[in-house]
Amino acid sequence: MTEVTTVDHVVIRFAGDSGDGMQLTGDRFTHDTAVAGNDFSTLPNFPAEIRAPAGTVAGVSSFQLHFADFDIRTPGDRPDVLVAMNPAALKANLGDLPRGGLIIADTADFTPRNLAKVGYASDPLTDGSLSDYQVHALDLSGQASAAVAALGLGRKEAARTKNMYALGLLDWLYGRPTENTIAFLETKFAKAPQIRDANIAALKAGYAFGETTEVFANRYKVAPAPVPSGTYRQISGNRALAYGLMAGAAKAGLQLFLGAYPITPASDVLHHLAAAKAAGVLTFQAEDEIAAVGAALGASFAGQLGVTTTSGPGLALKMETIGLAVMLELPLVICDIQRAGPATGMPTKTEQADLTQALFGRHGEAPLPVIAPQSPGDCFSAAYEAVKLAVDYRTPVILLSDGYLANGAEPWAVPDLASLPAIDPAFATEPNRPDGEFWPYLRDDKLARAWAVPGTPGLEHRIGGIEKADGTGAVSYDPANHEFMVQLRQRKVDGIASVVPDVVVDDPSGQARILVLGWGSTYGPISAAARRVRGSGRNLATAHVRHLNPLPANLGEVLRRYQRVLVPEMNLGQLAMVLRAKYLVDVQPYSRVRGLPISLSELAADLIELIDLTEEEQ
Repeated sequence: MTEVTTVDHVVIRFAGDSGDGMQLTGDRFTHDTAVAGNDFSTLPNFPAEIRAPAGTVAGVSSFQLHFADFDIRTPGDRPDVLVAMNPAALKANLGDLPRGGLIIADTADFTPRNLAKVGYASDPLTDGSLSDYQVHALDLSGQASAAVAALGLGRKEAARTKNMYALGLLDWLYGRPTENTIAFLETKFAKAPQIRDANIAALKAGYAFGETTEVFANRYKVAPAPVPSGTYRQISGNRALAYGLMAGAAKAGLQLFLGAYPITPASDVLHHLAAAKAAGVLTFQAEDEIAAVGAALGASFAGQLGVTTTSGPGLALKMETIGLAVMLELPLVICDIQRAGPATGMPTKTEQADLTQALFGRHGEAPLPVIAPQSPGDCFSAAYEAVKLAVDYRTPVILLSDGYLANGAEPWAVPDLASLPAIDPAFATEPNRPDGEFWPYLRDDKLARAWAVPGTPGLEHRIGGIEKADGTGAVSYDPANHEFMVQLRQRKVDGIASVVPDVVVDDPSGQARILVLGWGSTYGPISAAARRVRGSGRNLATAHVRHLNPLPANLGEVLRRYQRVLVPEMNLGQLAMVLRAKYLVDVQPYSRVRGLPISLSELAADLIELIDLTEEEQ
């Protein structure tokens, strides 16, 4: 009889060819995990090539899921379980599996040809080279095909259900419910009943195999994680970002207009917003990045909420129009979902290398706010805040997400729209001068200028790409006026610091000499590594920066408290460079540019070494 073992967390990685359905399998297992009440974090990993050769390491697609009975912050560094659908998947991922890890391999594709294709001289499933692991070599493809044989599918179509067979087996192994996946398949394949029935049959057969086989000595139970009451859903960063934009527009009473050109990994935001047409969202798929941002800026001029989405290469192309938006002082939200570069780089991999481009990449003096979410669910809050800043201060705002946040998923507490901060576009409706004229560059106490919808009677005004005269908006070539307007726009952005929350330091002991400061998606690895470091009895302080321009007002004072300040980034030290220049503090970069999130285990080990070295120096 199979013994049930209780564990507090598990990391599973599904891996196979791009056509093996690993992303769908991982996503459905995540849904089943969410229903079971666990906390979770995911890391999909796609080939960089559009269609890499089948059976090669370059063509391996994987999906990693970390789930637990406690609050977790990352999808895990190393899998406890590897589901490998072919030799390439085993070859590409075996190095990440710790000794003693569980391997479930589909033997059907372990043929001499496929083994040779990835450099295996012999079959690792039978030659003893995997003796340090728990290996279950199963003919998943054959068993799935047998389970659907009565449905009359062809050989290839029947074999394609192997991912659902594997999912059923893993659902059994970890006590996941299958009802939601069955309901999903019934809906997804409602117009293809043969495919629907085959996938459901394979799922059930995989679960039944687990119940009847004796090859597994243990099943595993992960208890639900304690969470505050509320309505939760599984959400990816790109979907959360789209919802945040929609919520911001709704709260402001503005039409949401998205001008976008498809680019990985930002395209999903376009997809999600295009699907929201019934909610009043307008989307425009432009012919290029420049047209996309131009259309979005035009929408803002017309009194709508203009938004554009892109990744690093597209952000570079948009910069002249973003500079124009700074001069026009119109709301515009630019969502940059960062990817590995330069140029096209590795489009499906993650990075944080667009920070200096976002801060300084425009021609001339063109300051604007820059903010970054810290988790997939936080993309909602960051997008909402970007809308509010753009509307309140009449400025373009850059939101820096990344591929890890965009494609990763976590539980998300659905917010109450009524509880979100108010956003008031405060359109000008009457002349703002005693003489009955309307001046577009008269400002409020935030230095935000008047926003008048074209066609409003009596509010005709000049606007264009040449420097404006203060107040009137007339074309001006006066050197003193240009310097004044440049300084004024900088003061407006600097003034946003008054609404930026202070940096909060997490230092439980109050005795830490080292501060680890993060931004964006480094929040998860840093907080998880800090938990491990403190668990070893060492003191460590952490803090996280959401607002990258302007920086929080108390940040300089915080940095000066500590003997050492370390900034982990998925770049070569861009924020560290900015902080060193601004605050004259010896901030040290901790750089990783591997196309993957920073490893919490590696970071924790390096921090322990640094803390011990610091203590020895005292």
